[in-house]
Amino acid sequence: MATISEQQFLASLEQDPPTVELPPLLQAIRLGLRGEWETAHGIAQTMEDDADGAWVHAWLHRIEGDLGNAGYWYRRAGKPAATESTDAEGRAIARALLER
Repeated sequence: MATISEQQFLASLEQDPPTVELPPLLQAIRLGLRGEWETAHGIAQTMEDDADGAWVHAWLHRIEGDLGNAGYWYRRAGKPAATESTDAEGRAIARALLER
């Protein structure tokens, strides 16, 4: 998916603006991890027809605390509902996307 490394993505969490160009779903994850939920959610909503977009959307609703809505998006993504911390899940989703 991306031509950046996990290390570059993690470094972008501390940068404002990031020094690397991120694809939309990684932008959404970055913003979600930084606490910028509304902007992250707006990006995820434009990508929700894609399984990866639905996965990010599920994670964002989990951050929001809307577990019912998160469950819907996890099902759309074909993923089990996560039980780890939302921070750990966001990083895991980013890692999975970066490995593609």
